[in-house]
Amino acid sequence: MTRLSIILVTALLVLASCSRSAREENRIAVARAGDRVLYFDQVPPTLVAPGMSAPDSTSAIQSYVRRWARKELLAIRAEQNLTSEYKAEVNRQLDEMRNNLLIYQYQQQMIIQKMDTTVSDSEMQEYYISNINTFSLTSNLVKAIFFKLPKDTPELDKVRGWYKSNAPEDYRALENYCLQFALRYDDFDESWIPFTQLLMEVPLESDDQEAWLARNSTVELQDDKFLYFINIREYRLRNSVAPFEYISGQVKTIILNNRRNDFLQKLEDGIYNEALRDNSLTVY
Repeated sequence: MTRLSIILVTALLVLASCSRSAREENRIAVARAGDRVLYFDQVPPTLVAPGMSAPDSTSAIQSYVRRWARKELLAIRAEQNLTSEYKAEVNRQLDEMRNNLLIYQYQQQMIIQKMDTTVSDSEMQEYYISNINTFSLTSNLVKAIFFKLPKDTPELDKVRGWYKSNAPEDYRALENYCLQFALRYDDFDESWIPFTQLLMEVPLESDDQEAWLARNSTVELQDDKFLYFINIREYRLRNSVAPFEYISGQVKTIILNNRRNDFLQKLEDGIYNEALRDNSLTVY
């Protein structure tokens, strides 16, 4: 067993039995590259999965240590050999990255603490109506009932009557029947779905979906083993205005994004104006 292996195994045993405060006072170094030190508590604990054997745990940690060493040695060599111009560019990018991270985290904190994220249905409806021409469908939508039955299912004549009917009692009879016999039963009577989603379930190929939807409302299809029933209750064609119910989530996201942008702009303006007032900003 190598010296590093002994250190790692010992560290596993020590850390398992020591308190957090003890670990902070007695950190175990597992590698050194120049003046940079990797301590055992910096090794990701996820490397050692529950139930992993000691040899496997040691191997996983050793692999991580080797990757760390290669990266650190390369960074040290780069720092030693980069020209002053390149080092200045690195420092500039680091400063910019630090500022961006600080700004982002502060913005997120302010959004969580102070921005109203409640969007009412009336607000969404108002935005939808005001911008209705921007909500154009890219695919055909349907509200439909679909079910799939074995060919030897009983009382098919009744089924053919029920699924074409709009009477509530026939709808309930069909639902009870399908719960008992159907291999697949989907009720999209109250929600819009892409027509292509429905086509994936049935033996039907249509090069002209729009023409097919215009010609058909109730359809029975079959293959060697099964019968497929579709009742198209309502449809919307691509390039027409998207129904509010279908894109309400999208509308809410747009409203929140707009509100977020306004909030952040006001936050930035407030900080800038405050700096002007208290003379903490000077522009030469």
